[in-house]
Amino acid sequence: MKIQSSLKEYEVTIEKDETFFVKLREMSNTFYVIDRKVFDLYRELFSEIPEEQLYLLEATEENKVIETALTICEKITEIPAKRNATLISVGGGIIQDITGFVANVMYRGIRWIFVPTTLLAACDSCIGGKTSLNYKKFKNLLGTFYPPEAIHVYTTMFRTLTDRDYKSGLGEVIKFNIMAGIDGLENMEGSIGKLLDRAPETIDRFVASSLAYKRRFIEADEFDRGERIKLNFAHTFGHAIEAVTDYVIPHGTAVAIGMIMANHISGEREYLSQDIIKRSEKVLLQVIDIELPLLNRSIDEYMRAIRKDKKQESDSLTAVLITSYGDHGELSVMHDITQNEIQSAINYFVKLYGEKV
Repeated sequence: MKIQSSLKEYEVTIEKDETFFVKLREMSNTFYVIDRKVFDLYRELFSEIPEEQLYLLEATEENKVIETALTICEKITEIPAKRNATLISVGGGIIQDITGFVANVMYRGIRWIFVPTTLLAACDSCIGGKTSLNYKKFKNLLGTFYPPEAIHVYTTMFRTLTDRDYKSGLGEVIKFNIMAGIDGLENMEGSIGKLLDRAPETIDRFVASSLAYKRRFIEADEFDRGERIKLNFAHTFGHAIEAVTDYVIPHGTAVAIGMIMANHISGEREYLSQDIIKRSEKVLLQVIDIELPLLNRSIDEYMRAIRKDKKQESDSLTAVLITSYGDHGELSVMHDITQNEIQSAINYFVKLYGEKV
């Protein structure tokens, strides 16, 4: 799959075996940043990388900060290559965010190749060119747009993901399918069992379809000023959930919860039918596995987190909602979300999830 950006055309390849790793190792002037857990799990793939060209990184939200990016920049200055260097990063979305930022600012831009090793990164964040760093607890306040030269998705690596991380990725997969309209929802209803079982062909199919759906938005609005903002469906609530729980709840799971909250508001406003809401919830609840007391925070904490979200452009509260549903989901950026609606949505999810467990 080829993606067109203003900077370059780049390609996503879903790999069937490990041959592509051999080709990456044969490249010259490379520097690797690899998730430490991934390195430990797949040591044989990385055994021939010289130590001076390798940086292992703990993929935590606490490390997704400017200080980590500067440390990697310093390491890259120690190899002979300069603007002809290629940064190869292997890991999930946190590794992607940090290394994409580094590739953009290092020598005013160096080549960058990304190998996403989580379902979340492979189905969503690997395309679109966004790089984001956290600042003072709040998520993704610093960042740039800088797409990689190439993306290699090797879904076999998803077998070693924890249930927590794998289900987090499924949250974003479900999001794209619910956004797509009734066919997407039906497709998800019929496939969620195989996805939970990690059936390889089903995973490959949904990674490809998720990226194809997202591509329409990022090619039409690369710099997130209009149409692409609609991809933030459920993220106003999801990012707030991540922030108030100190990122104990992972991103895709927070987005899945955020979808239930957003759809509750759409239902209260009579944008969505109860049938669509309940069918969506039935799928979403299968990938949400949290300790409910984590959400026991004051509405003031949620509101502070929401107001720090970069999508908030004024004193009014902004969120993307589904405003009609049919062959395609109609998404609208709403600037009149009230605190009472947010409190109602939180209460609704807590009650719904409490009944499940």
